[in-house]
Amino acid sequence: MTQANGTTITFQRPDGKELQGYLATPEKTEGAPAVVVIQEWWGLNDQIRGVADRLARCGYLALVPDLYRGKSTVEAEEAHHLMSGLDFGDAASQDIAGAVQYLKTRASRVAITGFCMGGALTLLALGQNPDLAAGVAWYGLPPLEYIDPAKIRVPLMGHWATQDTFFTPESVDALEAKLSEAKVDFTFHRYLAHHAFANETAVGPGRLPATQFDPVWAEMAWDRTLTFLARTLY
Repeated sequence: MTQANGTTITFQRPDGKELQGYLATPEKTEGAPAVVVIQEWWGLNDQIRGVADRLARCGYLALVPDLYRGKSTVEAEEAHHLMSGLDFGDAASQDIAGAVQYLKTRASRVAITGFCMGGALTLLALGQNPDLAAGVAWYGLPPLEYIDPAKIRVPLMGHWATQDTFFTPESVDALEAKLSEAKVDFTFHRYLAHHAFANETAVGPGRLPATQFDPVWAEMAWDRTLTFLARTLY
């Protein structure tokens, strides 16, 4: 793999407002596709920067828009407060759209991926941003009434945990049925794991109850994700 080079950048939303984000750049940028990476409810922290760095080492430009405007936390109560204060519609139609527009100036094809809260925003953004070429949602989905599957016209991959108490298997089944009915091109993978199984910080004292990192399932999900991105973006 190549080395990643990450930095904080400022870019514009479609409405002209500015926000910052973390941009990880691969060693070879010519011809490199791009991925928008959406945070969990904790904010733009080192863990999600690490996700962007991982994608950059694999040859992708990766941009994490700072949805909380500089705030992040390790406390679940504060994370819930920050997430509750986020305008999901504005984040999907403006913050994420701005990130996509910025990446489109540097790459011909742009995908989106997100985790937990970011997974829900990934699904919303796919229906609102026609410039996106693909999406990967990790264990997160919005209320189904907010998803218009007819507007998702690009390939979608989803990674779900069968022991997830935040986004239950039943809710994933309902999403799957809705996407199938609309003939969306999607593939869902389910893992015998808990919520946040791909977050390497979800271990030990202080972790949120009902979350648990699982390195085996995480690696399998990442292998599938990178294969999917290579197939859809190159």
